[in-house]
Amino acid sequence: MARFYPLFSSSSGNSHFIGSPSGGILVDAGASCRKIVAALMQNGISPEAVKAVFITHDHSDHINGLKVFLKNFNVPVYASSGTAEYLESHGCLCAGAEVFDISRGAEAGGFYVEPFRTPHDAAESVGFRIHTPDGKICCVCTDLGTVTDEVDKALTGADLVLLESNYDESMLRNGSYPFYLKKRIASDFGHLSNTDSAKEVRRLIDRGTRRIILGHLSRENNTPRVAENTLLRTLGSEYVRGRDYLLAIAPVETAGAEAVF
Repeated sequence: MARFYPLFSSSSGNSHFIGSPSGGILVDAGASCRKIVAALMQNGISPEAVKAVFITHDHSDHINGLKVFLKNFNVPVYASSGTAEYLESHGCLCAGAEVFDISRGAEAGGFYVEPFRTPHDAAESVGFRIHTPDGKICCVCTDLGTVTDEVDKALTGADLVLLESNYDESMLRNGSYPFYLKKRIASDFGHLSNTDSAKEVRRLIDRGTRRIILGHLSRENNTPRVAENTLLRTLGSEYVRGRDYLLAIAPVETAGAEAVF
């Protein structure tokens, strides 16, 4: 049975494993290879269980550990054509690395992965809708400034969704970031606010999704409690946690036994 392991989730590094000790896939490799391997082992997963790496976009917190990981573990990489071009032209791949275009979907290790476009200030940012060997669907969707129709359609009907809940509007507005950075984060090509994330979660629950993970929380402009409370207020009393949905917050770094599905 495939499970979802949120290994790293923050602006310091992002990486998630979907699978089991017998095999699975890695979405993003934004932490160092050493840390990714340690996180996998902490969850009882050998790094040899990784059959492929899927990259959402080219920002450093999603690719920092990719080159060394590929050097140590010879697995294929899947990315959009824009992201693949960036990886190849900026020395993010080791010699002999195999990179495949994900635009039409791809199968790896028994998982079928479909991309969908996400509005972000990167070469060609995507999220992933992942079909597991045991017939479940999970989605990874972070680093987007707004929920487009394409994003909403891709997330609808998934059993589990990891959705960005990056910042609290008030904390960002009153925080120490320079104005240009605040403007970038809050733009339609930046990151998703707690409020917008909560609205999408409500729509997803109404359409049958039962497992929600809030991810990519800003460590300066958000807290797990603030993000969770925003969601609970948006859902209201008619949605009962544990009955209508299950909620988790992706940790900055796994403490082990974080798998959900």
